[in-house]
Amino acid sequence: MPPKFDPSQVTEVYVRMTGGEVGAVSSLAPKICPLKSPGYDSAAALVIKALKEPERDCKKVNKHNGNIALDDVIEIARLMQLRSMAKEILGTIKEILGTCVSIGCTVDGKHPKDMRTEIDKGLVNMVTA
Repeated sequence: MPPKFDPSQVTEVYVRMTGGEVGAVSSLAPKICPLKSPGYDSAAALVIKALKEPERDCKKVNKHNGNIALDDVIEIARLMQLRSMAKEILGTIKEILGTCVSIGCTVDGKHPKDMRTEIDKGLVNMVTA
């Protein structure tokens, strides 16, 4: 049996409500591209600038398929080093190579993953000052 409550007892109950009713949203509303925030460019934006290609619009139709030099990757890594989580410049260079993979461009005519393995094996001369 459930416990019996005293009808003369005063009990305070706190109710917390989250969310609520969502208003109607038109599915035919035009999709607006986000405005570019003032400040630092992202790694992808710097790689696209190094490719000398125009920025893409909101419709993601194709990938960038240009070629970028390893020297440009090193310069981008130097710019991004303060915002990177890597301890050394070599880790930042590998992050930029990963960005090149996601964009779809090549580095010195090679796939960025192949370039990364060459850096790991020491086949590429990395001059970092």
